[in-house]
Amino acid sequence: MSTVIPDVNGISVGILGGTGDQGKGLARRFALAGNPVLIGSRDAGRAREAAQAIGGPVSGADNATVAAEADVVIVAIPWEGHRATLESLRAELAGKIVVDCVNPLGFDKQGAYALPVEEGSAAQQAAAVLPDSRVVAAFHHVSAVLLLDPEVAEVELDVLVLGDDREATDLVQALAGRIAGVRGVYGGRLRNAHQVEALTANLISINRRYKAHAGFRVTDV
Repeated sequence: MSTVIPDVNGISVGILGGTGDQGKGLARRFALAGNPVLIGSRDAGRAREAAQAIGGPVSGADNATVAAEADVVIVAIPWEGHRATLESLRAELAGKIVVDCVNPLGFDKQGAYALPVEEGSAAQQAAAVLPDSRVVAAFHHVSAVLLLDPEVAEVELDVLVLGDDREATDLVQALAGRIAGVRGVYGGRLRNAHQVEALTANLISINRRYKAHAGFRVTDV
């Protein structure tokens, strides 16, 4: 079945928690693709420093400013502050596509493991906290190391995109495709985000065992 790919040229991408490695990595790749990027942080100064270090069409500001100004907003904040941060930005994020890539994980001597989430997943928590936003789950399994590595021209993996709004998931799939080597693949409704988030614990185990930065490819699609 052929799908019309939305035109996401020129769409501005805001990244909450953009001073972390995942956020900076995504910011760098979208900037390389030519999309304007807004890095958000609780500390606007840190956000501006991170933006300057990345270069290109990247600016930095506090989270509220980024949430209000960006066309699409990616949530890349630590799980511990997930609910509180989104609650504080409910008004700014109203009406927007909000892409949640947060993985609720715990770590002990045996490695990473998925944490229980009352709503079912971080993405479902975001949807509950942001009833006026169009929440999509994506970018959970993209290695920050590869995103940041200037020697890596193409990041060879598929990004699973989940959500209940077809227009929103189509747009996020197209946005994922802006990153060289990456393909956005529809992965189901938002209620299926838990296992996608939890699968990150398995990836961490793979990477530790094989000293790799593994990602996923979906076959026969």
